[in-house]
Amino acid sequence: MHDIKYIRENPNDFDATMARRGLDGMSAEILALDEDRRAVQTTLQELQAKRNEESQKVGEIKKAGGNASDVIRLVAEMKKDMAKLEDQERELAFAIKVRLSELPNILAGDVPDGAGEDENVEIRKWGEVKVPKGPDHAEIGEKLGMMDFETAAKMSGSRFTLLSGGLARMERAIAQFFLDIHTGEHGYTEVSAPLLVRDNALYGTGQLPKFAEDLFKCTTDHWLIPTSEVPLTNIVAEMIVDEEDLPRRYTAFTPCFRSEAGAAGKDTRGMLRQHQFYKVEMVSVTAPEDSEAEHERMTQCAEAVLQKLEIPFRTIVLCSGDTGFGARKTYDIEAWLPGQETYREISSVSNCWDFQARRMNARCRAKGEKQTRFVHTLNGSGVAVGRALIAVIENYHDPSDGGVWVPEVLKPYMGGVGKVVTSA
Repeated sequence: MHDIKYIRENPNDFDATMARRGLDGMSAEILALDEDRRAVQTTLQELQAKRNEESQKVGEIKKAGGNASDVIRLVAEMKKDMAKLEDQERELAFAIKVRLSELPNILAGDVPDGAGEDENVEIRKWGEVKVPKGPDHAEIGEKLGMMDFETAAKMSGSRFTLLSGGLARMERAIAQFFLDIHTGEHGYTEVSAPLLVRDNALYGTGQLPKFAEDLFKCTTDHWLIPTSEVPLTNIVAEMIVDEEDLPRRYTAFTPCFRSEAGAAGKDTRGMLRQHQFYKVEMVSVTAPEDSEAEHERMTQCAEAVLQKLEIPFRTIVLCSGDTGFGARKTYDIEAWLPGQETYREISSVSNCWDFQARRMNARCRAKGEKQTRFVHTLNGSGVAVGRALIAVIENYHDPSDGGVWVPEVLKPYMGGVGKVVTSA
């Protein structure tokens, strides 16, 4: 959500920022609605003052023994007119809110301009690519007899996977490892979060109303979460947080549910793009001046778990045309996948500035101060468990027997097992 006051005072700057997103002339319509609303508010205030004056006359006339019926009728008519103006003001306020809620976040000044993912900018690489090319995870998993897409499709349709045996255990091990690192080394508080949320929670983080088709809605008034960013960020919704209690850092391991309505024909093989997948999420809530440093820190937290797994990766900053709706700036971390002979996204870490906080009315206040400020919110995958499993399967595949070596840091979570091999 955007600050209407900022748009009033800086319409050209606002239009310039929206133009970087491919949206032109956004301020004109918003400011026209705002001008109409303010005009209605002024008329309402003037009418209220006039009504108060006339109401005082009623008492004075009666006190003097006169007939106040004409003034009473006038006051009643004014009351009706005021009710109409109040309805008109609410309608205009709602129209402004709807229009603002449809617009994406303002991009940070150092976000590179570009039309799409081909113009994202690589910042750094880590790790040596030891397996330049190899079979993909689907082939390896099916040969092990531990990754079954056909049976999953019988139950649920396409884009679901049934894992079993060593690969099912490895998926769980990866999640537990990520949680232990983020809570034990990175200062995050683990949260067991709801998987079902209502409209207001999804509105607060920016999924509604724009991205309703990408979500799964229940027959009740609930939605399945697309990511635990939603419940974790909404912990501070409608709150005033003491600034000395910031930053707040939360992490959660949850399933995520996405309809992938706009992704037909993309990444349909294997586990890369699923309707249901697991993710360890990181969310930070900070004071406004601290969010940029927190963004760098969060990205390093996501990188750290991949370094411990010894998975080669690169970190990129997304260009203007590829940055998500609610993000001011985003870093993507891409793991090397031998099955595709390329780097693929495994984590996305975004600074949302005060964009979500305005939608959630989440504020902070310094000690001894009356004035409040909107907090800044950040979110990032810490990391996607399914894609981390893919990266381990492909980078640790042993072509001699078809098995998958267990990374050293995962062995304690795997009961000391050194390799996942077929039981046949």
